[in-house]
Amino acid sequence: MAETYERRPIEPMHSPTDDGVTAEDLGRVLFIGIGGVGMSGLARLYATRGLPVSGSELHDWPSLPELAALGATVHREHVPSNLDGVDTVVRSSAHPDSHLEIAEARRRGIRVYHRSEALAAAMTGRRSVVIAGTHGKTTTTAMTTEILEGCGLDPSYVNGGEASVSGSSGRHGTGDVMVIEADEHDRTFLRYRPHIAIITNIDADHLNNYGDIDNLEAGFAEFGRATDADGVVIVCADDERARRVGETLRAEGREVATYGTAADADLRIDKVHSTSDGVSYHATYGDAQLGEFFVPVPGAHLGLNSAAAVLAALRLGLEADRIRTALAAFSGVRRRFELRGTVGGVRVYDEYAYHPTAMKAALSTLSGIREGGRLIVVFQPYRAYRTRDLRAEIAEALAIADQAVVMEVFGPGEDIPVSEGGIALHAAVALPEEDKVFVPDWNDVPGEVAARARPGDLVVTMGAPPLSLMPPEILAALGGPSTT
Repeated sequence: MAETYERRPIEPMHSPTDDGVTAEDLGRVLFIGIGGVGMSGLARLYATRGLPVSGSELHDWPSLPELAALGATVHREHVPSNLDGVDTVVRSSAHPDSHLEIAEARRRGIRVYHRSEALAAAMTGRRSVVIAGTHGKTTTTAMTTEILEGCGLDPSYVNGGEASVSGSSGRHGTGDVMVIEADEHDRTFLRYRPHIAIITNIDADHLNNYGDIDNLEAGFAEFGRATDADGVVIVCADDERARRVGETLRAEGREVATYGTAADADLRIDKVHSTSDGVSYHATYGDAQLGEFFVPVPGAHLGLNSAAAVLAALRLGLEADRIRTALAAFSGVRRRFELRGTVGGVRVYDEYAYHPTAMKAALSTLSGIREGGRLIVVFQPYRAYRTRDLRAEIAEALAIADQAVVMEVFGPGEDIPVSEGGIALHAAVALPEEDKVFVPDWNDVPGEVAARARPGDLVVTMGAPPLSLMPPEILAALGGPSTT
């Protein structure tokens, strides 16, 4: 049974942008947890902007060598001396006030900014395209960035995922446009002041911070209200709640543009066709026939995400033909339908989805490209509250696969009762007992997968962030070396 959460009112957040504060004004910055995807992208933006960057990190993230090569000083422990000479400390919501470096910064009178405040400061003076939504925002951010790059705008960007080719989640560009992914989970997306705001969809998630989905919807409406007076809010016409937010904002006098398969969408897509090579569709913008667009990643839902990016590019004044060419060269995002290798005829993919809606879309697409073999999903639930509240929906999504290997919940700092963790989720999956298994020990998972897989099968690791480290172990257990 879902928990009943406190419903707190949605209120605007003050932003450094409101005061004209820029990234340069922060001086020498220490990023706590500099190696994680979200923080490393922001640190990379600051470093490539030529600003003095340091950070502390206990884990061996792949981003650390590149950050060091860009001039960042990386401390491999949390100690007071890390703050020597620092003007601003940047934290995420995962770091409590009691964290050694935060407490020491406040003792010394050093400014402490949330990650969202440091990102907002970097947006000051730029036309920003800010992408929000329960699902698809990382991919939409990457698509928007690559379209603008392909059209010669050289945007700055910070994304919550890494581009497949560059491996980067952030960079300073010479143009006046900045593209960022906005996180709604802790309401910090209310600090941004977009020129173009995109809302891909609104689904039940993070209710521990919002109370209920109606309050979450109100949060997205407030996000739209923070858009520049001469800007535009772009919403998906196919999503009921996103559409309703758009209608509310339009009634308040804000400019709103829509996209989707709906007949009344401003950018309407039809003839959507997805194969293992990618997804194509025909686009109409108002009365103009824009012709066919192609995205080299499979999944009708990714075609819908690309339509949001196309509409944003059109609103920035770019030509449809250049947008089409840039989109067709999209390189993808790591952990989004990412093929990690093939061994003995078994393909191993990695996918970030952990909310049931995104899981269903991803598993349905993967099921469609399995080419006669079976689909085996290795799922690590992300957060105890979500696993408990959405257990039935997550279990329904997992049942799309032919076999499911369920791991224990990944929930840093959370208490995970046995009755609400991975074993309860495993029991709820409507697959025959021989086709599902609960494997709580990470080290046992690769062998379990190898024992089940046979040539022609497709394996996908899906869920919490650490699971991106699992595919190489599975490939080795299958008898590597792998080919991609």
